[in-house]
Amino acid sequence: MPTLSCMLNCVRIIAGSLRSRSLAAPPGLATRPTSDRLRETLFNVLSPRIEGAAFLDLYAGSGAVGIEALSRGASRVEFIEKAPAALKILRGNLEKLGVVSGVRIHAVSVGAFLRRAVEAAAIGDQHDVVFLDPPWDAANEYATTLELLGGAATGLLSPAVIVIAEHRRKQRLEDRYGSLERTRLLEQGDAALSFYASAS
Repeated sequence: MPTLSCMLNCVRIIAGSLRSRSLAAPPGLATRPTSDRLRETLFNVLSPRIEGAAFLDLYAGSGAVGIEALSRGASRVEFIEKAPAALKILRGNLEKLGVVSGVRIHAVSVGAFLRRAVEAAAIGDQHDVVFLDPPWDAANEYATTLELLGGAATGLLSPAVIVIAEHRRKQRLEDRYGSLERTRLLEQGDAALSFYASAS
C-alpha cells in the first residue's frame, strides 16, 4: 500500500510498456503534475501518432508526460526543465524505471533551449509532438514559447507536428501563433488542452 506521501506526490503511468509504474512528483504547486485523468485524455487524442514519434516535453517537471509517451512507443523524448528539485526527481524517475536510451534531459529554461537551438543553427532533429505545461502563474510563458515555436524555432517541428499546451481553463490562448494554428480545445475540470498544428 502506498505511503501517504506517495499518495499525495506520486503519479502512475497509464498505459504501455511501463503501465502502472509509479513516478515521484515534486511537492507543492510550483511544479504541478498533469493529472492522470488529463494525461489519459491527452494520450487518447495522440494515440494514432505516438508510436515512433519524436516527443519534446517542455517544462517537463517530473517527466510524467514524456515518460508516458515513451511507455506508449515514442522513439525518443527530450525533456526541458530548469528547476533543480524537478530535475532531481525527473532523473530519479528515469533511473527507477531503467530508462537509459531514447531520452535526453536539457537542464535549461525553455526559452534558452529554443533560442540556443535557433542561434546555433542546431535544429536538425525535428519533433512530431511538442507538449508544454508552464507554471500556471507564468502566463507570459505560453505566448513566448508558442510564438517561438510558430516562428524562429519552427525548424524544430516536423511538417505534421502537433503542439499541445496545458493551461488553466479560464486562461484563453490565442488561436494562432505564427505558423501554428489551434485545431482543438479540450476542457476538463480546471484545466484545458489547446492543440496546435502548422497552418497549411
